[in-house]
Amino acid sequence: MSGIVSFLKGLGAEDGVERFYQARGAETVARRWQRPGGEVDLIMRDREGLIFVEVKSSRTIDRALARLGASQIARLLSCAEEFLATWPSGSLTNLRFDVAAVDGTGRIEVVENALSA
Repeated sequence: MSGIVSFLKGLGAEDGVERFYQARGAETVARRWQRPGGEVDLIMRDREGLIFVEVKSSRTIDRALARLGASQIARLLSCAEEFLATWPSGSLTNLRFDVAAVDGTGRIEVVENALSA
């Protein structure tokens, strides 16, 4: 798959996931929040706090979920730490890390607290 096609599919997956969270009452804080070390696809806020969302897409949900590796998790955590430094309540902010998998048909499956032990 060409780079531009992958990029556009990724944007489409992020759009769908953002709408998924908004339909459940969350608001968008940031999209594609970038720092030199990486990027957070979506940062959402609900009544409970911030949600850092990594969006993965592939032909199947299982394949999408399998695309999240250790180095990417480390970058996500680092970016979240940098973001929290800009947030009023900083590291005291209630938060979670979700992984949203999107399959080839656009079906979305969210794994809440995906990075908890």
